[in-house]
Amino acid sequence: MVGFGYDVHRFKEGRPLILGGVEISHTHGLDGHSDADVLCHAIADAVLGALGLPDIGYYFPPGDPACLNISSLKILEKAAALCAEQGFKLVNIDSTIVAEAPKVLPHREAMKENIGRALGLDPARVGIKATTNELMGFVGRREGMAAMAVAQVV
Repeated sequence: MVGFGYDVHRFKEGRPLILGGVEISHTHGLDGHSDADVLCHAIADAVLGALGLPDIGYYFPPGDPACLNISSLKILEKAAALCAEQGFKLVNIDSTIVAEAPKVLPHREAMKENIGRALGLDPARVGIKATTNELMGFVGRREGMAAMAVAQVV
């Protein structure tokens, strides 16, 4: 089975930028109740979607004080646990970050390690790509970032 996930967050001053559990130096972080890791959120929703389960907001409600500034790697751990509870095994992840800046390629291997560890998956089975939005839309105007992911479970 395959699931698809998509997430988007706007930039906010005064917050760290976290992608794939890695803090990346940038002028702005992403706004959200958790650490706003757009990549981990898209991946978690892809895993949950493959299982036919509700999205991450069901398990980590945005207004829940217990979720305030939570590491999105914890969200991935929950998705992996639900996968195991349902009797499935995660096969692989493929994802794309959409942002004009910063460059994420230098951080790709660390992100793969973090995501793989959180999901109990070999980092070689975690695909992470990045692209720009060719200066179009909110991403092109550098107002935020988006990420998409697919997950395969058997």
